[in-house]
Amino acid sequence: MGNHKQETAGRQIRSITCLGIVFNIALSFIKIVIGSLTHSLALVADGLHSLSDLATDVAVLLGLRLGSKAPDQSHPYGHGRAETFSAGIVALILIIVGGAMIYYATMAIARDETTVPRLEVLAAAVISIVAKEWLYRATRKVAIQSHSPALYANAWHHRSDALSSVAVAIGFFTLQFGFGHGDQVAAMTVGLMIIWVGVKVIGDTVRELTESAVDSETNEHIKSIINANTSIRQWHKLRTRTVGREIFLDLHILVDPDLNITAAHEIAEGLEKTLDEQIVRPINITVHIEPDTPEQRK
Repeated sequence: MGNHKQETAGRQIRSITCLGIVFNIALSFIKIVIGSLTHSLALVADGLHSLSDLATDVAVLLGLRLGSKAPDQSHPYGHGRAETFSAGIVALILIIVGGAMIYYATMAIARDETTVPRLEVLAAAVISIVAKEWLYRATRKVAIQSHSPALYANAWHHRSDALSSVAVAIGFFTLQFGFGHGDQVAAMTVGLMIIWVGVKVIGDTVRELTESAVDSETNEHIKSIINANTSIRQWHKLRTRTVGREIFLDLHILVDPDLNITAAHEIAEGLEKTLDEQIVRPINITVHIEPDTPEQRK
């Protein structure tokens, strides 16, 4: 079940990521060129951050391609973990970029380098803030709809790029007030923000790799669907786990012991169909049927 959902989500993820690639190429070029001409370390660092977004875009597309492969003998549960790993790769790139920005800014301060405020730097920062904040919101919307951990991480990479441009703008204004190291301090602030995002994404990735259950809201939705089925007298042993964008679910249901096998099977099939229709994420369901007898009740 869920093949159509997977394909639709895949197209949406691919489209927004390709759009991100176009934005990142344009913004990295603008910021690195202007930053180099104006000797703005913060803007050059911001441009390199935008350039690193290209690597995360590629990681998302690669994870999507591998994760969308059909289950095979070696991977009977599919290849959804590929998307989880790509989210981890995005997070590691974020942390490395953030650390590099802090290092170079610290070295610049140690050398007592100062920067002259230039309006070109502010203009580039404002353009980046507007573009990357819009891209963050658009990417996050698709990530939530498709439940893609890699795309969600990439959305935060866009947001961190917007925040880094905010820091560049703040650095510009501190220079206006005579603080000669405002540009470098802004770059360090950007680096810390980027590292924080990377650590957060890695935490989410680790939780998924350790077979975490679905979120509480989805879990309650699943329970309400099961409870609404009047043919199910009782149920227990509900278990869920996530593999990339997919949910794997299994449970035991108790039905009238006088039903024949065909009728009991139809109840299970009906439950599976309802869950597949009402849960927005792709879902793989295993239902174990039991007779409603005193020894089976929990």
